[in-house]
Amino acid sequence: MTQQLQPQPRSQSQSQSGARPATPMRATLRDDDLPARVSATIGSHRDPLLWLRRILPFALGGIILIVWTVATSGANGSGFMRATPAEVAQAFVNMVADGSLARHIGTTMLEIAVGYFIGVSLAFVIGYGVSRIGVLEQLVLPYLIGLQAIPIVAVAPILITYLGPGVLTNAVICALIVFFPMLITTNVAIRNIHPDHRDLMITLSANWWQTFTKLEVPAALPVLFGGLKVSTTLAVIGAVVGEGVSAQQGLGYLVYYSRYVFNQSSVLVGLGTLMAVAYLLYWLVQRIERRVLRWSRSFAGA
Repeated sequence: MTQQLQPQPRSQSQSQSGARPATPMRATLRDDDLPARVSATIGSHRDPLLWLRRILPFALGGIILIVWTVATSGANGSGFMRATPAEVAQAFVNMVADGSLARHIGTTMLEIAVGYFIGVSLAFVIGYGVSRIGVLEQLVLPYLIGLQAIPIVAVAPILITYLGPGVLTNAVICALIVFFPMLITTNVAIRNIHPDHRDLMITLSANWWQTFTKLEVPAALPVLFGGLKVSTTLAVIGAVVGEGVSAQQGLGYLVYYSRYVFNQSSVLVGLGTLMAVAYLLYWLVQRIERRVLRWSRSFAGA
């Protein structure tokens, strides 16, 4: 036999104040329920066109391949004029088999790595100094802008005269191409830091190193990574320019030499490999950016 619940009489203080009786607290979310809730939330907000966006690049590549095949359908046996996809694939397989493509890639990657490191490092140091010291900006920046107007193809023979042909010269050419865009990026990134943030560091009695590591570098990183991604493709261009002027190995040398002997298949293999190298480097910097700037995305979504 069930008993009917009788309402509890309100106290005199509650009656006078008109306050409502306290309601029971909701159950808190348990730790073992969290993964299921997160998965359900992500699944409900998943982009329905995500699969389409993933296959679009492959679809575009297939269309280009079909058009290329149709355009060169009557060029069999005349690869020095128009290379067919089959001829390019055969040339790629032959270069991979004899190891020549790996040697060309290794040489170009070494030049890019050395030149990228030198150019980015010098650009960051000088760009930071220019952004913080007005006298240095007036002294150095006009010359740097003037030097940027000189074509790198005209500078390459001069560098070869002093440094000689080889990996070091090509790395310096990469560094010169990378330097100026990264310099401007660093200058803009440091100058865009809000003055109130600097005032806060002064209020906290932070020294220069604390301001640099706790404020300037974290605040400038989103802009700096934009410059780093642009510099990756420019470094590849610098390596190709250097190898085209004087080199015995490298992807740029492969493209120039194959063009001189009218071997279109090897030219396209070299160009395709350069595109793959540039994309790989860009993707690598992008992955590092996502990992390093994870705090920035969390802050933006807060």
